[in-house]
Parts: sequence; C-alpha cells; structure tokens
Amino acid sequence: MGAILTQNAAWTNVERAIRNLRSAGLLSLSALEKVPLRRLETLVRPSGYFRQKARKLKAFCKFLRAEYGGSLRRMFAEPTPVLRERLLGVFGIGPETADSILLYAGGHGVFVVDAYTKRIMIRHGWANERTSYEELRLMFEERFPGHVKRYNEFHALIVNAGKYFCRTKQPQCGTCPLGPYLEEGR
Repeated sequence: MGAILTQNAAWTNVERAIRNLRSAGLLSLSALEKVPLRRLETLVRPSGYFRQKARKLKAFCKFLRAEYGGSLRRMFAEPTPVLRERLLGVFGIGPETADSILLYAGGHGVFVVDAYTKRIMIRHGWANERTSYEELRLMFEERFPGHVKRYNEFHALIVNAGKYFCRTKQPQCGTCPLGPYLEEGR
C-alpha cells in the first residue's frame, strides 16, 4: 500500500492515509476488495491524487487475487525479473513503484531510483536529464548486484541527502557529505 500511496506524496501524508485505513479495518486484501471505491478515496485522500490511488489499490488487489490467490508470499516467490514485468502490467504501477514493492515488501534485490537519486546523479555528472530510470537503476545494480540490505541503506542515505542537502532550490553543496565529490564526478 505504501508504495502506491507514496507516489507524488510526502511520507507524512501517506502515514495519515494508512492510519485512516487501519482505523477503518482496511489493511487486509479482502477488506480492500470489499470497500466501495468512494469510501476508499475518502480514506486515502491525505496522500493526494486520492481518486487515482484508490483505483490503483483496487487494481493491485485484483491482480494479487487473480494471479496469486491473494498470497503475497506466493507473489514474492516469483523470480525478480518475472515479477517485475508482471507488476509493471498492473494499472498505476510504474518502475519506481514496482521496484519499491519488490525491494521493501518482497526483499528482492532491485535498486529503487527516485527523484533524489536522479538529481544527485545529474549534479555530480554521473547522469544527465535524458538518462532513463532503467539506466540509473542498472548503474547501481551492476556495481552492487542483488544486495537487498545495501540497496535499502543506499536509498535511505540518498533520500536523506536529497531532502536536506541536494534540494531542488537552494542546494546545500557546501555542507553536503557528497559535496567533495562534485568535481570528481564531472
């Protein structure tokens, strides 16, 4: 749920939406399947784009039920490349969301690329605006193949650096721990 609700949203807003779902008793697959779409929209409203996200949650539930009998365990037992392609075929699940589901919920060795990752890579000269999501993901995965714990840690460190130092406006390069590597990358 978090991977879908966090699309274009701050995690604090996603937490509010998840609290709403928990309070309504809707954290299970069967409960999400049964809840009317309009009610689900109301509950996930704090995460933004609530109509789309409610439809995306319903689509994922339908996928999970149809393809894996509702079992996350069975779904995550699929080989990573196979499951990634299948997830990408679900309404509302793009590469970043699929990779978040794989890494954080399923423990699969894929690196999640987000806006912070791309911004840091561009500013350090390791990528450019035209570098695709897949190219960036492969840069990490080729250097650190399939290492789930390391991917989790790298992504957390990148998010922290992006939030506090490598901001869109007024970047703090002088105090950023990655600041010394700016010229090296260029």
